[in-house]
Formats: sequence, structure tokens, C-alpha cells
Amino acid sequence: MKYTIPELNKKSFHCPHCGVLSEQTWSSRGVVGNYIQNQPNGKNVVSSYPLENTMVAKCKHCNLFSLWHNGKMVYPLTGNVEMANVDLPDDIKNDYNEAKDIVNISPRGAAALLRLAIQKLCIHLGEKGKNINDDIASLVKKGLPQTMQQALDSVRVVGNNAVHPGTIDLNDKKDIAHALFGFVNIICEVLISQPKKIQEFYEKNVPEGAKNGIERRDGK
Repeated sequence: MKYTIPELNKKSFHCPHCGVLSEQTWSSRGVVGNYIQNQPNGKNVVSSYPLENTMVAKCKHCNLFSLWHNGKMVYPLTGNVEMANVDLPDDIKNDYNEAKDIVNISPRGAAALLRLAIQKLCIHLGEKGKNINDDIASLVKKGLPQTMQQALDSVRVVGNNAVHPGTIDLNDKKDIAHALFGFVNIICEVLISQPKKIQEFYEKNVPEGAKNGIERRDGK
């Protein structure tokens, strides 16, 4: 399913909390901020004030809220990044989620983490993990779409300035980091998730006798 990016006043998008494509209920009523006033007697008084240019969206699936100010999501910070593919190995998923946590604060740091995640993913898929460019070229030969290599080239991930995993490129912008999130999930989907689904279907639905015949045919 295509990831639907959260946007202000959009009727539905992938929830930043539960990750489900869900209808959102928007409201600007009752959105307030709080501040603490210190009193001469040593007690604190909490006062409230209305927040201007602020909206709240409530997910109909999980009932959790996202907070928007001046047209941008300010809570949760990671709300505009798609969830990690569930089939990613745990250590790679951890890198992905760490990058997700910091992308709005440090896009360059997030991009470096995602290059590291791609390196680990390449190693998981049997590549050397020394150079992203070489690994992706090899994976293309194994079934990864040619457009994947072109996509990585287009954001300079495999250019002269950023061929090494974990490299911080001073020219990295948020759009490059966001593209890399998608690339990690696409590589996982094509080379891990899809073969897994096919294998599960084969094991569940093909009779044992037919499997033996297929193996004899293929010389196994």
C-alpha cells in the first residue's frame, strides 16, 4: 500500500502513532497552552491560553492525536515518515527508527543512519557492505528494479561524496532523508517481504507430492 503522508486538513492519512491509513477528525477548538507563574508565597499557578494557528487531528483507528502549528505537524515529531517494514531485521529496524526520531531535527544525521541501515541490509542480503553503489548494482542483478539504482543515484547517495555507509554529507536535506526511508522499505519489500510471502503461500497451498515433482523437475 502506498504511504499517505500526513498533511494539514487531509481527510485521511497514515497515522503517525499506529501507522494505519485512517480517517482523521480535525478540530481547532479547545487547543490551549499552559505556563507556570511563581507566586510570592512560593506556590505555582498554572495558567492557560489559546494557541493560535493550531489544529488537532484525531485518528479514528487508535484515537490518538497529532498536533499541527502553522500548517506543520509538531507532535509527534516523526509523524511524516512511513513506518519501518515489519520484515526488516531488528538491528536495521532500530537504525531506521532512530533516524525517524531525529529527521526533523537533523536530516543529515538521519541520512547517515539510513545509509548505515542500507549497508546492513545489503550485508543481510549477501553483499559485501563496503560500498553502497557496488552493493545496489549487485542487488539489481539479483532482482532489485533498475529504477532503485537510479533513485539512489538521483539523491547522490551513491555519488562521489557519499558512497560510504554512515557518511554525513553536508549537502543532505530533509527530502533526501525522506527518500532514503522509502528506499530502505522498498529494498526490504522486493528482496525480503515478497519472497517470504511467495514461500509461505507455496508451503501452505502446494501439496507435498506436487512439491516433490517440482523438485525433480528442477533437479533438486
